[in-house]
Amino acid sequence: MTEQPIRVGLVGAGTNTRVKHIPGLQAIDGVEIISVSNRSRASSERVAEQFGIPTIYDDWLELVEAPDTDAIVIGTWPYMHAPVTLAALNAGKHVLCEARMARDAGEAHTMLDAAHANPHLIAQIVASPFTLTVDKTVKRLLAEGRLGEVLAIEIRDSTGFIDRDGPFHWRYDMELSGFNIMALGIWYESFLRWVGHATHVTAMGKTFVKTRLDPVTGEMRAIRIPDHLDVIATLECGAQAHIGLSSVAGLAGDRELLIFGSEGTLRFADDRLYGGKPGDESLQEITIPPEEAGGWRVEEEFINAIRGVEKVTHTTFEDGVKYMEFTEAVTRSMMEGVTVALPL
Repeated sequence: MTEQPIRVGLVGAGTNTRVKHIPGLQAIDGVEIISVSNRSRASSERVAEQFGIPTIYDDWLELVEAPDTDAIVIGTWPYMHAPVTLAALNAGKHVLCEARMARDAGEAHTMLDAAHANPHLIAQIVASPFTLTVDKTVKRLLAEGRLGEVLAIEIRDSTGFIDRDGPFHWRYDMELSGFNIMALGIWYESFLRWVGHATHVTAMGKTFVKTRLDPVTGEMRAIRIPDHLDVIATLECGAQAHIGLSSVAGLAGDRELLIFGSEGTLRFADDRLYGGKPGDESLQEITIPPEEAGGWRVEEEFINAIRGVEKVTHTTFEDGVKYMEFTEAVTRSMMEGVTVALPL
């Protein structure tokens, strides 16, 4: 018997939606992208023409409530994630929401509550892509005790030297992006898969470029989101984590995540995994078995979950709430100079 087609509407069509979600969905048999509503009529028309989408809505709520879709993909900035999610679930539509989940933990919780109130609908967050290639291997090595007791985690991520003349971007605007700071939530989601969540957070941040020119309005805009951040976290597993994110640390070296255990070390960098144990002189690359090699399959997982073929693993609303609580705890700690306990 031929399956009923799954009809998808797009609210927002940012870069990730155009590069990943639309091609990914259109490559799946029985999936039709029916409609789009972007920030302007002109941008909606460009997306519709590029991808052969038949219907354009000027009002995103009209798109969500229209009877011509079964699922809504949200590709907007974070400030719209909660209202669109709530409207879509209320309209009986499945939801795939772009990361970052929301602006803050409160919005994330309202989204989770709405998902729990509609358990027959799939509610999924776009996954952090950083460690997908090695996740299964890392989890296996940890389960086998190859590292012994996990003692510490170190994350370093720098985008280069300070750029004082760069334009204002939505990620600098708390009204649009909320408490999301650089790649903080993305990294936290990654190691959340491996070692579990944090229980206490202490953070310090610094904003070196305090104003930038908004190319849309021509005005100078104040910036409160830091461009250099250090986070110390106590994890439920007993380990301590340090996350250092920066857009001012030029030539800082590879973006990397390290796990230090009593019996070994793992290092993830440049999509490769390295390991070593006491007595080794250096870390050696670990071959990822073909059956453990992961990759991007967000759209496939979403459609399969709707069809009842598999369950959402990357990423559930529950996981999204955890990383939004973490990012809010980091912001509170940074602003108030205190250690913040989790969950909020």
